[in-house]
Amino acid sequence: MTKRDTTAATTSTAAGGGPRLSSEDRAAKGRAARTAVPRSAHGDFEPSSHRADPMDVIERQSATRLQELVPIRYGRMAESPFRFYRGAAAIMAGDLAGTPDSGIRAQLCGDAHMLNFRLLGSPERNLLFDINDFDETLPGPWEWDVKRLATSLVIAGRENGYSDRERAEIVTSGVRGYREQMRAFAGMRTLDVWYARVDEAQLQAVAEGALHTRGRKNVSEALSKARGRDSLQAFEKLTEVVDGRRRFAAVPQLITPASDLLASGDREALEDQIREVVGRYGDSLQTDRKHLLHQYSIVDMARKVVGVGSVGTRCWIVLLLGRDGEDPLILQAKEAGDSVLAAYAGPSEYATGGERVVAGQRLMQAASDIFLGWQQTQGLDDVERDFYVRQLRDWKGIAEPARMVPRGMRVFASLCGVTLARAHARSGDRIAIAAYLGRGDVFDQALVRFAESYADLNERDHQRLVDAIASGRVTAVSA
Repeated sequence: MTKRDTTAATTSTAAGGGPRLSSEDRAAKGRAARTAVPRSAHGDFEPSSHRADPMDVIERQSATRLQELVPIRYGRMAESPFRFYRGAAAIMAGDLAGTPDSGIRAQLCGDAHMLNFRLLGSPERNLLFDINDFDETLPGPWEWDVKRLATSLVIAGRENGYSDRERAEIVTSGVRGYREQMRAFAGMRTLDVWYARVDEAQLQAVAEGALHTRGRKNVSEALSKARGRDSLQAFEKLTEVVDGRRRFAAVPQLITPASDLLASGDREALEDQIREVVGRYGDSLQTDRKHLLHQYSIVDMARKVVGVGSVGTRCWIVLLLGRDGEDPLILQAKEAGDSVLAAYAGPSEYATGGERVVAGQRLMQAASDIFLGWQQTQGLDDVERDFYVRQLRDWKGIAEPARMVPRGMRVFASLCGVTLARAHARSGDRIAIAAYLGRGDVFDQALVRFAESYADLNERDHQRLVDAIASGRVTAVSA
């Protein structure tokens, strides 16, 4: 067989079976999508006349959650438009469903706002910049993630008092980073795309080339701080010694040891349930990591309130010890339901919410937590619930938008765009997406308009929550 014949054979059939388009055909598909859905059309946004009441959406979610925690969720969302936005992924999912899309799909984060991009530790003990939260992950139109990221940048910029021009430059930087990186990925070998990542050296290089002295110092401090946020740090901060035994320390409203939640009989049943989740979830790990997990013993557990949008879902932290009392591992088992995108993008292919989250995270992240896995269990109320499990802290560094000057947020936005492009390129048709986006900034400028329009809507939705609290429709507490 000639070299030409070999190339034709390998491009006609995918390894998993079925036909496979050539690179030229994939690029043509992306360019053709511009005719059906012009890139400039992404800038046009008007909420549907049939749009669901945002308070109805929030309250429907709250109905399935631990009711004693729901007021904390409302309190956090009411603090500011940005905090509201973080908890309003379900509202935006309905709005995005009515916006133009190119017809090209990828695995989505589902909640790609700027604070879900952060520093994380790889299994090789390197710091990476990556996406962190995958509670809503599901395949869908790639544009949805980009629009959620762009809007978060506008909302954060408004809270910092940035001008219209400064916000436009920040959004443009983020979307340009996505577009240019996707075009770079379109020309790369598939394995090279898979191995791509933003590591500590690249972050330092970006800081040196784009930031002033103060910005470079902030990056160095963030890298150093992230390395200290691990199980040992959590162990010292979250636990105490009681009667000679290490236990989670209670933090009013936020961390409640299992021993404080229920009466004796129910408490023992709850503890057995959590032990079962941790014990059985090891089956979802690689065999070497399952072996590692079994070298630890469970010594305590507590309920923890996490995030903004997740408040009210069941979340447990579990303290395990290895060699001795100073060899800790803290796992977080978090409830996983249906993605907020499912009603619009289609149901998950996975039987459980936990597996959906884990599969999406492994597909989109450059490197995932070695303890990331899932399990389903029956609660004390006889309801089957899905959980995913990971380390509570593993070198995490979180951005602080309020400390950013416009230049710093532009650089951060670009890093987010580059990272999101890499995540989408692993699962979606990077060649078609790149061809759709093109070389010019038409899509970039369209997203500036979209993000400003949606930020206006988000402010109105936030005010609806504030008014609902004031009227007594819902109760909110600060925590």
